[in-house]
Amino acid sequence: MKDQKTSNRELAEALFIVNRHAKTAPEPKHLYDIKKHTIDKLLEENRAKKIGLHFSDHPKFSQQHSTLLIEIGGFYFHIPANKGDFDQLKHLGKVDHSYRNPKPKLSLSKAKRTLYRYLDWEQPKQMTQSFQSTLQPSFLGQTDITPWNQRRKKT
Repeated sequence: MKDQKTSNRELAEALFIVNRHAKTAPEPKHLYDIKKHTIDKLLEENRAKKIGLHFSDHPKFSQQHSTLLIEIGGFYFHIPANKGDFDQLKHLGKVDHSYRNPKPKLSLSKAKRTLYRYLDWEQPKQMTQSFQSTLQPSFLGQTDITPWNQRRKKT
């Protein structure tokens, strides 16, 4: 199923939602893969623009490193920089925390569908193991459970 020329703004909003969920997901690898492949394809098609380099807020192994700032449809994203970026782009210093991307009203499932369609990927039927299946059942809210200190002793 080919993409019907999704606008840069729609792709940027979908990327924003996927990126925001990836930051708090228990297993974010797939979400970051979607982000990386989408940005790579947008750069290849000249629909995204490399702005410059920023110092990362999260140093690796206590070493300062830089990330690449990308602009897509009025939204800004950071991705890992490669060696060529340091030769071609200006270093902008620290990240300006006063700037925030606009907040789109979009669900994660719709955002992922938009990006899958753009990338011409098949949507996975179901992820391997859901987070929910690892949780233990809870007795909270059940009225037929007696507190441990009020139980009758077995005779």
